[in-house]
Amino acid sequence: MAELLYRLGRASARHARAVVAGWFAVLVVVGITFVAFGGTLASAFTIPDTPTAEVTDQLQRELPSAAGGTGTVVISTEDGSAFTDEQKAAIVDRIETARDVDGVRDVVDPFATQADLEEQRQQLDDGRAQLEQGRAQLDAGQEQLDAGKAQLEAGQQQLDAGRAQLEAAAQQAAGAGPVAEAQVAAQQAQLDAQQAQLDAQLAVVAEQQATIDAGRDELEASEPQLEAGSTLLDMASEIRLVSSDGSAVVVPVSFTEASMNLADDTKEGLLAAFDEPIDGVQVDYSSEISGGVPELLGVGEVIGVVVAGVVLVVMLGTFLAAGLPILQALLGVGIGALGAMSLSGVVDMVSVTPILGVMLGLAVGIDYALFIVNRHRRQLKQGYDVHESIGLANGTSGNAVVFAGATVLIALLALNITGIPFLGLMGTVGAFSVLVAVLIAITMTPALLKILGTRVLNTKERAAFTAAGAGTGDVVVAAPTKPLRPMTTWKAVLAALLSVGALVVVALPATELRLGLPDGSSEPHDSTQYRAYSTIDERFGEGQNGTLVVVATLPEAPAEGQETVEQARIGSAIFEQDDVVAVAPIGSSEDGTTIAFQVVPAEGPTSESTEELVHTLRDLSVDGVDSIGVAGQASGNIDVSDTLADSLPTYLAVVVGLSLLILIVVFRSIFVPVVATLGFILSFFAAIGGVVAIYQWGWLSGVFGVETPGPVLNFLPTILVGILFGLAMDYQLFLGSGMREAYAHGAPARIAVVQGLRAGRAVVTAAAIIMISVFGGFVFSHSAMIRPIGFALAFGVLVDAFVVRMVLIPALLHLAGDKAWWIPRWLDRVLPDVDVEGAALERRHPHEHETHLDPEPSTTA
Repeated sequence: MAELLYRLGRASARHARAVVAGWFAVLVVVGITFVAFGGTLASAFTIPDTPTAEVTDQLQRELPSAAGGTGTVVISTEDGSAFTDEQKAAIVDRIETARDVDGVRDVVDPFATQADLEEQRQQLDDGRAQLEQGRAQLDAGQEQLDAGKAQLEAGQQQLDAGRAQLEAAAQQAAGAGPVAEAQVAAQQAQLDAQQAQLDAQLAVVAEQQATIDAGRDELEASEPQLEAGSTLLDMASEIRLVSSDGSAVVVPVSFTEASMNLADDTKEGLLAAFDEPIDGVQVDYSSEISGGVPELLGVGEVIGVVVAGVVLVVMLGTFLAAGLPILQALLGVGIGALGAMSLSGVVDMVSVTPILGVMLGLAVGIDYALFIVNRHRRQLKQGYDVHESIGLANGTSGNAVVFAGATVLIALLALNITGIPFLGLMGTVGAFSVLVAVLIAITMTPALLKILGTRVLNTKERAAFTAAGAGTGDVVVAAPTKPLRPMTTWKAVLAALLSVGALVVVALPATELRLGLPDGSSEPHDSTQYRAYSTIDERFGEGQNGTLVVVATLPEAPAEGQETVEQARIGSAIFEQDDVVAVAPIGSSEDGTTIAFQVVPAEGPTSESTEELVHTLRDLSVDGVDSIGVAGQASGNIDVSDTLADSLPTYLAVVVGLSLLILIVVFRSIFVPVVATLGFILSFFAAIGGVVAIYQWGWLSGVFGVETPGPVLNFLPTILVGILFGLAMDYQLFLGSGMREAYAHGAPARIAVVQGLRAGRAVVTAAAIIMISVFGGFVFSHSAMIRPIGFALAFGVLVDAFVVRMVLIPALLHLAGDKAWWIPRWLDRVLPDVDVEGAALERRHPHEHETHLDPEPSTTA
């Protein structure tokens, strides 16, 4: 590889202008591709096959109206007074306009909806009053009927007594003559007539009783419906679209597409619909509507690049040389970011994905160019010819750059093993940005170095080396310096104990890590998302910002007319759970077997109580219900966090195993890879501890602009593992390879540690400061998702480079002595020979003539 890069560097130098023009042509092509094929970047994070995704799919099949994305427009008066009639009319007019926006399914009129709710409640009260009035009328009718029935029964008794007397008289009149018998017959006819009249009256009474019974049955049938309606209204009483003081309204917006696929045109159309100002009215939008693509380069990021430029000027001593790595990094960032966003038209890509590419592209792009430029400058000061030095720098430091970049690239691509699509895509985009940075470093750097020639040195250096015969093939070597001395054992022990102790203390907050996604409360307080969130929190209740969709699946549809009763029964079971503020049915499937409810939790979407409630509802058992599922943005974020937390140990194990294998191959040692990997683990947990302390607990919140502490960004730990591992391996390679090379050339083990550290610390220090500056610039990004990523990476690099690689590892290697480089013979025989720093290349291209000068110390192994 070193020989190939040597030839590539010389070829790039020979065709310098063509190489530079070629890379700028690539930038133009990628830009055109982005314009032609770029799509929408989403602000929502989803993972297939999670409980939320399954419920969402079920809703799309059976209840499409409840499956689309939702957003919220929050409108309030500026002075806190109730809306005037003119303001209400203007708001309704904006709502009517918004309903016509392409991609919008419906926009709810809060005034009409609130009026409908009040009307329903009045109808319910009227119905209950009518029910009581009807029951009273039936009771009075029953009382009258019972009295009439009693009189008829008394008349029947009298008839029965008369009939008995008549029978006795008939017996006496038998044989008494016709006159007596005629009298009996006449009396019998009179009794029969009276009986007929009584039977007719009894029939009327029976009919009246049937009417009363039917009325009572009707009342009893309507009473459960009435009570069910009353129950539903009572459970939904806390769901309001107009605040109790009339000073604010919530305008729910439903979309035809899920939030992940919401087109920018739909968002822009919705914003335009409410854009015309209303006197005395403030309009704000939830993140689903107003959330756009974060700025690729804001003020903080520019400051980070400026700081990196200052470090480069100090390190390289000339503005031309310092500008070269920055130019290349910006070119690589342009290609990487535009290339990534060109894919957004064919894949679902979250808005933070290209930002990650920008962060990595800037940081590694500057560092990788720096390694080669620094090596080239050192060689020029040793008397190398410009063309020869370019090839040699590309074959030595360029070889290390390729190897270091490969470790970062592999670690990022390994994110795909988590099985989480958006995270795998983030890793792939980050890996692409690193690949571009490496390719630019080993092709464009030699070309630009050729164009600059000796101007890569400052005026004083050029004059000194021209006088010394630079470029003649004579090698200017440093004059002998004082002999190196190893650190003392007690200092090594103290350094190891202090560094480990400090890292463990800093890592302690990581034990309290809570994962989540930022909500409106995490946004900058001057943003519309935060104002919308806080207005809902203050005027409607915190839980309204994180409503859940609960779906009950029934084995069969409710009986006809019992739908409301069944909704009330299931809704009551949900309402009885802790931390549930309100429940309201939002629809049923056509076959009646799927019922969806809106559930308002007691606290916001990122609270622990809401997370527990989601799991509680999924475990809830209700008679006559097959299953209960939970969906919605808050539920989806909880599932994403749980899935990421479950995948982190596996990914960390893969990365740790990969670290051990790479380092064993490079350093041909067992001890060095083990302590270097353990050091990486300490760096990782220390970085997480810092993130928890600042972004979750709120320590130093004023310094870092954390206006509302909350859960840590759920994919941050996983993405941090991949990136920090790659960077940690970079620094370990540049420092450890020098130690290994010195030991292999006969230096005592402890002297080799000092020699390798002294040789590599200058360039690693500069590279780490540049990384920290670039990542640190993102700490003050306007995006709540970007800030903790920037801090975690900056703090992780700070800890790993300056504590682990420059203090802890050298101390442990000193204590281990020769044992640090022990490896079983059988393993040594089977391992490939990896010449990271291109030492073999230097031996193939020797420079025999030496002239002693006093240049700066070597900065690479």
